[in-house]
Amino acid sequence: MNIVVLVKQVPDSGADRNLRPDDNTVDRGSANNVINEMDEYAIEEALKIKEAHGGEVTVLTMGPDRATESIRKALSMGPDKAVHVVDDALHGSCAVATSKVLAAALGQLNADLVICGAESTDGRVQVMPHMIAERLGVAALTGARKLTVDGATLTVERQTEEGYEVVTASTPAVVSVWDTINEPRYPSFKGIMAAKKKPVQTLSLGDLGVAAAEVGFDGATSAVLEHSKRPPRSGGEKITDEGEGGVKLVEFLATEKFV
Repeated sequence: MNIVVLVKQVPDSGADRNLRPDDNTVDRGSANNVINEMDEYAIEEALKIKEAHGGEVTVLTMGPDRATESIRKALSMGPDKAVHVVDDALHGSCAVATSKVLAAALGQLNADLVICGAESTDGRVQVMPHMIAERLGVAALTGARKLTVDGATLTVERQTEEGYEVVTASTPAVVSVWDTINEPRYPSFKGIMAAKKKPVQTLSLGDLGVAAAEVGFDGATSAVLEHSKRPPRSGGEKITDEGEGGVKLVEFLATEKFV
């Protein structure tokens, strides 16, 4: 089975994250960038399928030159090769334009199965799997907590707030996963060394047949107009109980519409 895993480099969610003052995009230049956490679960699931059924795992990334760091980290976990879509014109692309570029790249890779994280920690829009599946004309099995492969048939347990749904589809398909699906492996020293020699193909917009006007700020269907820092947390309101503490507490809760 030919499996492609979508991997995104994002600012570390455990550190300060900022938007650039000049164009209101995520400041990746000054951030500690890492693999999107949910994508590590997608990589692990792809490797498990390969180990059980054979095939090849390719990592696909769209991002600036520095995204190569995350590509090598992903390859150290076990995938066979990677494709890096990089072009200066991509800066400022919205989710719609991003899905167009990724779908164009996937069209050249002839994947039987595309696996990705259910969301990215820098955007959290959760729409990329659906958009890509729509552009490719294939099924979208999203929010999976379990994935079973039986020949060309895929069955997922789709995680919901009430429990889960069982959904099936035939390959080719796009599957997005949550962090409940598995436990990602740690790269071994052997894997880290091997990753340095694994092939990474670089593609530009021209290679994909996508015009620069369709991506970036010019092709964006949405834009951040302004932003500001979250205000610091205040100390809150203190209520001293002088016999009417309960009444004051209820009044406060009522003011905040909790009761």
